Amino acid sequence: MKKITSKLVITYLIMSTTLSLISSCSSVEETTEPIVDRYLSIPDVHFETKLIELGIDSDGIVNQLMLKTDATRTRALDLNFDNNSGKINDLTGIEGFTNLTFLSAAMQNIKHVDLSCNTMLDTLYLTANELTTIDLSKNTRLVFIDLQSNEFNSPSSIVGLSNLIHLKDLDLSWNYLEDFSIHNESLEILHISHNDLLSINTDRATNLQHIFMPSNKLQTVDFTTNTSLETLLLAGNKIEHINLQNNTGLTHLYISSNSLMHLDVSKNVALIDLRVDRNPELTCIKIDNSQTPYVMKSDYQELNPTCN
Repeated sequence: MKKITSKLVITYLIMSTTLSLISSCSSVEETTEPIVDRYLSIPDVHFETKLIELGIDSDGIVNQLMLKTDATRTRALDLNFDNNSGKINDLTGIEGFTNLTFLSAAMQNIKHVDLSCNTMLDTLYLTANELTTIDLSKNTRLVFIDLQSNEFNSPSSIVGLSNLIHLKDLDLSWNYLEDFSIHNESLEILHISHNDLLSINTDRATNLQHIFMPSNKLQTVDFTTNTSLETLLLAGNKIEHINLQNNTGLTHLYISSNSLMHLDVSKNVALIDLRVDRNPELTCIKIDNSQTPYVMKSDYQELNPTCN
């Protein structure tokens, strides 16, 4: 392709009355297209600088433009912050990366992102940004999502999780969620620690195997439908009661620093690691004589098969 100078492109932009640099999800690569229709708009200087550093923006010039063909041939994009470039505020232009399967843009200043055209994504890292909402309803191939350390504060902040039929691992830790419901039967791992959770509903996430939700404000929890659970980390909440009789495959239970008054793990025959210390009202933990897990407990607590 004949190299087009930045000055020529800008002149064309000014003169063209039909110009639109808002890209659609489809890419046009025919050389018969007008020059401007072969370019994506990349208004964020730091985003474009990163694309140049990665060798993706082939003209190597920070001019708020890049060839659509450069975007469509890209499969993986690592935009994580480093000390060589400033922080990205705006991911406009990401819609042109229609064949992207991996996107990581951690520790930036991104407040909004539109991923509706990136339907091939299977891995998404947007850790440590300033997102308050995100719509993932079109990203049905996603397997892994890391959205920790953002500013989500309600279940409606994250749209489309129930559409993700391949989702296995979801991380929403270090946000401001007060209640959360997950309706996704493919999900196996849920990280939602260090939020402000008062309630959580996992009834329709029946394949969950590992739940990590320490450091919240939960008083009650119900995992009776999550019969595949193996790992349950609930330390640092305010839980008073928990029924684990249906969770017979549970191997790790961390429920230290809560408000438990009773605890029965006698049906959890697979239990390997039990941590129940710092529950001031819990003096007796019911356990079967055949069980031999590692136990971390306070001095005032005992293990006994006949707890009242």
